[in-house]
Amino acid sequence: MLRKLTLGAMLALGLAGGPALAAEEGHVTDFDFSFEGPFGSYDQMQLQRGLQVYTEVCSACHGLRYVAFRALGEEGGPALPEPQVRAYAEFYEVYDEALLDGQGDYRPAIPTDHFPQSSLSNAPDLSLMAKARAGFHGPYGTGISQLVNGMGGPEYIASLLTGYTGEQREEAGAVLYENEAFPGGWIAMAPPLYGDDVPFADGSPTDLESTAQDVAAFLMWTAEPKLGARKQAGFTGVLMLGVLAVLLYLTNKRIWAPHKRKIKHKGH
Repeated sequence: MLRKLTLGAMLALGLAGGPALAAEEGHVTDFDFSFEGPFGSYDQMQLQRGLQVYTEVCSACHGLRYVAFRALGEEGGPALPEPQVRAYAEFYEVYDEALLDGQGDYRPAIPTDHFPQSSLSNAPDLSLMAKARAGFHGPYGTGISQLVNGMGGPEYIASLLTGYTGEQREEAGAVLYENEAFPGGWIAMAPPLYGDDVPFADGSPTDLESTAQDVAAFLMWTAEPKLGARKQAGFTGVLMLGVLAVLLYLTNKRIWAPHKRKIKHKGH
């Protein structure tokens, strides 16, 4: 539940266009994100802009129940100052069962609380959405595209937000919107972004594509907040294995070289 917070455009109900439409794959654009590649990292300012877009637009319907408010101040993420994290958390209300003698009541959130869950039953939680969606596929059964391009979750989200054509139709009493990125081509969620939806204090572009990439990057961070630490640990592991391989090779030569010379001498 939101408290004392003005939100932007409200999202429409649902994210699915019906089971009969799920077979056809949509078109996903390969955006260039800063965190891609073995040495990529999150852009702190982009994450802060994405947080703003989520707060003013997406949070009206979608929650982040696996993300704690305090994570917004951690290094490698939006890195908000502690006073801002506390102030941001207070915009939300959370249900506390310990209040009113165990009967429970709502109170302003604190940094150790998590973001609220989705306010609509059919609006999915976005905490892990960037890892749950695969933007790149094929060739069938090989995973080659995903090996080269990555899973493509952020690309899928950004493509979905920019993929509306403006066409709509009614089916079984529900309004569907044509979207080039959504599998099947029609989605029940109305366009949440139109461009120039959210003004940024740093003067960054507010066009539709830039805003979509900002919120997609933020949702990638919510899905994998320790991406930088994981890459650093992986690089350290590969470096140590490389040094170990060289040492083992030199040790092997030193141990077996005398024996090889003896065998070679006997052969002559």
